[in-house]
This record gives sequence, structure tokens and C-alpha cells, in this order.
Amino acid sequence: MRVLDRLAATRIVALPDALDAAEWPEGALVLRLAADEALVTADVPSSAIADPHAIVERETGFSGVWMDAEAARDVLERECDWELPRSMRQWGNGSAADRPAFTQGMVAGLPVKLWFEHDRVLFVVASPFAADLMERLR
Repeated sequence: MRVLDRLAATRIVALPDALDAAEWPEGALVLRLAADEALVTADVPSSAIADPHAIVERETGFSGVWMDAEAARDVLERECDWELPRSMRQWGNGSAADRPAFTQGMVAGLPVKLWFEHDRVLFVVASPFAADLMERLR
């Protein structure tokens, strides 16, 4: 398993409608942490958010690692105490509409954000917990 890499991202706090309407950079992952907050894996100019009071700042406090779907399933079955959404539990049987998908919760005793694609999963954790997560996922 690889080491978690520091994510280059932008944290945005804005009106939910402004986040819904934003046009994100091509290839960026948009993790909706809350209705009014997003973590975007790209540089996002404040002009991209139609909210004059939006907070748009560079975020360097998260690290992440991609795992193939099979390895991620093994880890989550062993280390995740909460029930994953049904579409994510189906793994290979989900429809194209089920992914990408985002969820967050405790994994291996640490707060983790999960971005599910069809063949891989991105584990995201606050950078101070990166070494702990890697140790617990072994």
C-alpha cells in the first residue's frame, strides 16, 4: 500500500445554491463536506462561486490515497463500524448512476472521507492522521 499524499485542494464555504451551480475545473473531485462546504481537488477562483460572501481558500491539511475497489472493500469490511450506503455495499453490482459517490465517517478509529469510483476508492484524512491511518490499514 502506498503512503498518503498531501492533497492540493480548495476549501469553499458558500451558500448551498452557489455550490450547486458552480462550474468546477475539469477532472476535479468535489467532496461536499456539508451543504454549504466543499473540498475541491483543484484551484478554484473565487469568481467561480456566485456568492459574494463565499470563503474560497487553498487547503493543504488533507492527505489521500487511492485503493483499488477490492482492497478498499477488504479494509472497510474490517475497519468501518458504520453501514455504508447500499449502493456502495454492492461494489461490482452498482449501476453507473451509483458512482462517483462521497461519504464520510470513522474508519479504523479515524475520521475519513471516502470517494467511491467504479474501480477504486479515495481515502482522505486530515494530514496529522495520515501515518496513523496507514498503520491501521495494514
